[in-house]
Amino acid sequence: MHDELLTIGRFARLCRLSVKQLRHYDEMGLLVPIRVDAGSGYRYYSPEQARDALTIALLREMDLPLAVIARALAAGPDRRAQILRAERDRLAERISRDQARLKMLERLAEGGLPGYEVTLRREPERRLAVVRAVCAPAEIGEKVGECAGRLPAVLGGAGIAWEPPLWGLYPLDLEERMEIAVGAQTSQREGTPGLEFEVLPGGLVAETVHIGPYAQLPLAYNALFAAVHERGLRPQAPVREAYLVGPTEAPQEELMTRLIIPVQESMA
Repeated sequence: MHDELLTIGRFARLCRLSVKQLRHYDEMGLLVPIRVDAGSGYRYYSPEQARDALTIALLREMDLPLAVIARALAAGPDRRAQILRAERDRLAERISRDQARLKMLERLAEGGLPGYEVTLRREPERRLAVVRAVCAPAEIGEKVGECAGRLPAVLGGAGIAWEPPLWGLYPLDLEERMEIAVGAQTSQREGTPGLEFEVLPGGLVAETVHIGPYAQLPLAYNALFAAVHERGLRPQAPVREAYLVGPTEAPQEELMTRLIIPVQESMA
């Protein structure tokens, strides 16, 4: 049997992996050698294991986590396809985010930090009907879109009149899991299933207006938070976005979003 097996060195060359990788995969239980010599500790592999080893190498080249690869190799064909499609969707989402970052870098390279006018003003109290969601920072766009689609339907179904624009409400700190909300100003006061009401107190705010894709909002937030701190003010939650011109009204380059941060004078 020994003659039919491959040493770890030969098997590594055959499968375009390193000996170190094979040892690691053995320790993980991802690719266990057929035989380990009790005296020397040498590992031996069967040629039939080459397919799994090559598949591991291919999927690692695509940056799939080893835990995902292990699940895929252990699964049947249908489940394996589901696992790989899920990774494909995550990759597509990451590419989309990277493309947005690329466009921001191009804009910064061409013109430096954009000049946003940041102003201080008094914001009136607003009473909003809101729907909420909990998400990770990378999911904000998706969840806001879902809430923005759900809110008008709930309001319309309940016969509640509301005033545009839609508002987005966000915490100051982008935590691993956080609550966001989309709201609409209304005078309605009764409870409605699937709907909450939140009063945004009036007071001093710092604000600016962003024109362009939502993916470039970090540029506006950079200017807004910098101005808040430079003026010795303390930002307060929730951060607010008013969608003055939304995706159903104009192309991405013409979207208009008002960014608002409630502020207090710092206590020296």
